[in-house]
Amino acid sequence: MSQWLWLLGKILLLVRMAASVNFIHHRYEELVQALFDVHGSCPYITRLYSIGRSVQGRHLYVLEFSDYPGIHEPMEPEFKYVANMHGNEVLGRELLLQLSEFLCEEYQRGNQRITQLIHDTRIHLLPTMNPDGYEVAAAQGQDALGYLTGRNNANGVDLNRNFPDLNSIMYYNEKQGGPNHHIPLPDNWRNQVEPETLAVIQWMKSYNFVLSANLHGGAVVANYPYDKAQLQRSRNNWLRMDTPTPDDTLFQKLAKAYSYAHGWMHQGLSCGDVFPGGITNGASWYSLSKGMQDFNYLHTNCFEITLELSCNKFPPQEELEREWLANREALITYLEEIHQGIKGLVLDENNNKLAGAVISVQGIGHDVTSGEHGDYFRLLMPGTYGVTASADGYQPQTVTVTVGPAAPSVVNFQLRERTEDHTPGPKVSNKGLHKKIVPRAIPWETLR
Repeated sequence: MSQWLWLLGKILLLVRMAASVNFIHHRYEELVQALFDVHGSCPYITRLYSIGRSVQGRHLYVLEFSDYPGIHEPMEPEFKYVANMHGNEVLGRELLLQLSEFLCEEYQRGNQRITQLIHDTRIHLLPTMNPDGYEVAAAQGQDALGYLTGRNNANGVDLNRNFPDLNSIMYYNEKQGGPNHHIPLPDNWRNQVEPETLAVIQWMKSYNFVLSANLHGGAVVANYPYDKAQLQRSRNNWLRMDTPTPDDTLFQKLAKAYSYAHGWMHQGLSCGDVFPGGITNGASWYSLSKGMQDFNYLHTNCFEITLELSCNKFPPQEELEREWLANREALITYLEEIHQGIKGLVLDENNNKLAGAVISVQGIGHDVTSGEHGDYFRLLMPGTYGVTASADGYQPQTVTVTVGPAAPSVVNFQLRERTEDHTPGPKVSNKGLHKKIVPRAIPWETLR
């Protein structure tokens, strides 16, 4: 009797899963409906918002998961997944829809791992950055689909070659002296980017993102910065070289976290290419200029990798369930990587929050800054580090901290005002540091 009850329970579970998960390709209206459905099922842990519109006026929707949706909780890191940047690379789009439904359902079922993840992390999912390109690709039909059909946006621009080129500035600074982090944007940058790119850059400026991944297709590999090679001349030829960041060891760890949790990415055999461990430095694969991955690292506090998830850019519908099962654990595992390194608050002597304070780690030439709530997050490998917090008008403070392999170490700073010439230094202000641009709330009835 007990065996029959066990079998009946398994059947009912499969029926419930089959009823709730639709492994189909979602056109724009269907994608919007799917996002509203998840929000309607889990209204207390989700928020649906638009960060802007595409060339043809389609909303770029983001679904947020948090125990306090719409609110940044100090010391709680912000995470983002971005998919479908190339309109014809569609698997990531479907995976993020599946992930949103999975997070909602598992939270409702009391899954401890998912509950803790949502309580400790603010998660933002952008299923499509290029909805116009997707509609072009989807309209072709599976048999007639060209390899590049729908890749670009409606203006014919490749969005992953459309961000301001900060790599060239960084490589110049390495020779002449200057920062390789939080590089300012050119004065005319808004005139050089597409509406979708503009929306994403403003989104990055609105939230102090810590970790991110950009979901693509056409290979199976986890790609980490830099994407743009630093070329050297040899016998009048340009040679492409591995081009690591100051956080190369950490980026390799992040890439491996996804690769080894994936069904087969770690095997390293990808669509005719070989990638040991299923990971690669972007520039050592092929050099890419004006990409989103490098832009995150050079202009913001965010560490981003690019996930190539399928040889077929527009896989048949019948393969979607297999792909979801291969990526589900990896998507969660990578999300959990945000909880490592150090984090803390930067305050003044009166316990006022200091936004824009610089957090430097000895031996790593890449700094992060505190957000508007005075909190900072610095992903690090396990080890012992000298860490310095500094801000204009304040005396820097340096501490030694040991980072373990599990939860992040909490390191708070309290800075004292400089008193040179008996004149108190200016207090740090938000003005001129990172102008906050908040995506405007749009009434539900106008979103559909």
